[in-house]
Amino acid sequence: MNALTYESPGSVDEAVKLLAAAGSDAKILAGGTDLLVQLRMGMIKPALIVDVKNISETTVIKEESGGYRVGSAVSGAELGEHDGMNNTWPGVVEALELIGSTQIQGRASMGGNLCNASPAADAVPAMIPADAVCTIAGPDGRREARVEDIVTGPGQTSLKAGEMVVDFYFPPRPARSGDAYLRFIPRTEMDIAVVGAGISLTLDEAGVCSAARVALGAVAATQLVVEDGAAALIGSTLDDAALEKLDAAARAACRPIDDKRGTIEYRTKVAGVLARRAAKIAQQRAEG
Repeated sequence: MNALTYESPGSVDEAVKLLAAAGSDAKILAGGTDLLVQLRMGMIKPALIVDVKNISETTVIKEESGGYRVGSAVSGAELGEHDGMNNTWPGVVEALELIGSTQIQGRASMGGNLCNASPAADAVPAMIPADAVCTIAGPDGRREARVEDIVTGPGQTSLKAGEMVVDFYFPPRPARSGDAYLRFIPRTEMDIAVVGAGISLTLDEAGVCSAARVALGAVAATQLVVEDGAAALIGSTLDDAALEKLDAAARAACRPIDDKRGTIEYRTKVAGVLARRAAKIAQQRAEG
């Protein structure tokens, strides 16, 4: 077995060259909170680790065209201290801040949470309702992809050989908009989600929902976009009838498994409950 090689490139182009040359034998180190555990447990045996934290594009948060561009290696702690993201996309921030302990928060990254491709990732079902778009760099140049198009299965992504996620773009929020993310875990903290629910919505001046997006995590092999859930909210004031339809749509979308954290029946029921609660929080934030 070849020795493990560590590289810390200073640019995206340099990182892409390293990744392309190593192919499937390379892994990216952003925060390392998943990668290092997998290495120590012998779950993966790469020949090359490419540390992207010394690439400026992956580590900054900046305002752009009324929205925000967040580097893929920005930590949860850094994001939690950013006033602009907290004010504009609080649901996204609170989702990333749910990952791990205070120490883990100093390392865990949005890009790592996405590309680790766990069905129970917290940041992903919060980013999807936010219409977040990834910038992906690879041997053929750069391209953009929506967050919901990245994870294709447990531990699997749509990224091609030599590609890496550079950053995420979160668009401007319309007036009277809000988002929220909730999860249920077996313990009070530091566990992975049994169910996660993210919702973003916009209200008109009369308080009627004019736009919405709903996503679920930990209830299928990938995060789910629940279009019927969004449709249940649009045109309503989020009254009991609309929330019942949202609940039913969330439950209908679920394709969970039985495991030690919860049964299929339990996960399905909790998905509806969390979707309703997240919708009300998003509504309250939209109302100001």
